[in-house]
Amino acid sequence: MSGAAQGPLGRWLSRAPAWAFAAYGGLAAFAAYFSMYAYRKPFAAADWSDVAGWPFAMDFKIVLVIAQVAGYALSKVLGVKVVSETPPGRRALAILLLVGGSELALVLLGGLPPALAPLALFANGLGLGMIWGLVFGFVEGRRLSEVLGAMLCASFILASGVVKSVGKALLLAGVEDRWMPALTGLLFAPLLIVAVAGLAQMPPPTAEDEAMRVRRAPMSAKDRAALLVAQGPVLAMLVAVYVLLTAMRDFRDNFSAEIWAELGFKDAAAMFSLSELPVAVIVLVGMAMLMRIRDNRRAFGFNLLFISAGLALLGASTAAHQAGLLGPVGWMTASGAGLYMAYTPFNGMLFDRMIAATGTVGTAGFLIYVADASGYIGSVGLLLIKSFAELQLNWTAFLTMGAYGTCCAGLVGIVAAGLLFGQARRPAAPDRVAPQEGAHVGASTFGG
Repeated sequence: MSGAAQGPLGRWLSRAPAWAFAAYGGLAAFAAYFSMYAYRKPFAAADWSDVAGWPFAMDFKIVLVIAQVAGYALSKVLGVKVVSETPPGRRALAILLLVGGSELALVLLGGLPPALAPLALFANGLGLGMIWGLVFGFVEGRRLSEVLGAMLCASFILASGVVKSVGKALLLAGVEDRWMPALTGLLFAPLLIVAVAGLAQMPPPTAEDEAMRVRRAPMSAKDRAALLVAQGPVLAMLVAVYVLLTAMRDFRDNFSAEIWAELGFKDAAAMFSLSELPVAVIVLVGMAMLMRIRDNRRAFGFNLLFISAGLALLGASTAAHQAGLLGPVGWMTASGAGLYMAYTPFNGMLFDRMIAATGTVGTAGFLIYVADASGYIGSVGLLLIKSFAELQLNWTAFLTMGAYGTCCAGLVGIVAAGLLFGQARRPAAPDRVAPQEGAHVGASTFGG
């Protein structure tokens, strides 16, 4: 245990039934990360064409995307240390400070001349890259982590489309491209503050949580190095797959306006949101079901199967679209479901179960950020390939080619990771301990 819950709400949560704790924690985490997207993604809803004063030949929007992703990638590298070492009591303040700095960067985006605008997007990404790890720190290491994590992961599936729909609506209402991102961020500021304040009231994991999922604690450089050495081959395979998934997911997300326009939906602002709703439901239900698997090694294996099913759906839906069996909306929905089925476990439950299965006292945030730092480097690389490799492909054709490559290479990597992890020595099972008095013992109702 990392300390007792503080305040009346925290004390109530420590005694609350499992369903109430899950609803409260899941919604708070969902709202916090959902709000963060209002500072990251709305700029992508604009096409940024014919920008007066832009002195370079490279497309202005592509430069903005690369600048933000570069800042985000650097933030992930820094987060390997920062997120794994941040004490629980400082997470909420860190989230608010980082997002606040990113909003100031969006204000600079509106005020700076075009030649300097990419620097503002770089600063924006630099402030946002650590938010996921800080939010996930509130939900990891619990018997309810799958439910909490699934609700948290649903945020980034839905949020990108929703905030881009809000941004598109502001553009259609006459707001200039350069000021639309900052205004969108301001609209979501109240939700962010309330959500982060709610997260700060969550009690730490109980003794029974720790017995089932291993105690979570900040990790020193020595702790991090030892885990990398012990799990290096498995992590190498998983990170390689995640690089592909992140590059594909970011490409589809950042250029969804262009892709939808090519598919015949140029001015449909709601399309960004509506196409992702069924995706969120599929992933949310699938991830939450994994909570019922008590054995951590088995649960890790089922996470790999879930990822493999997503990769297969990504490839199969793309083939069906090319064969004329799926229309554009069906393809974007099905391929999005496959992509997020494969991508989502890496952002929480895969590594949460891996930490528990290996018996390592630490934080899943460390492994998430090792993968993320590599993944966003791959995202920048894909953008550079699209820009400079002189491929005669439109946005839709490039997405199609990437879907096939990610499906095939990803399946190979997941199978290799599963075989390597299966050969590793099983750690001794941690001693079971009874829940502490006043703990939210109702969590066992879910079987997790």
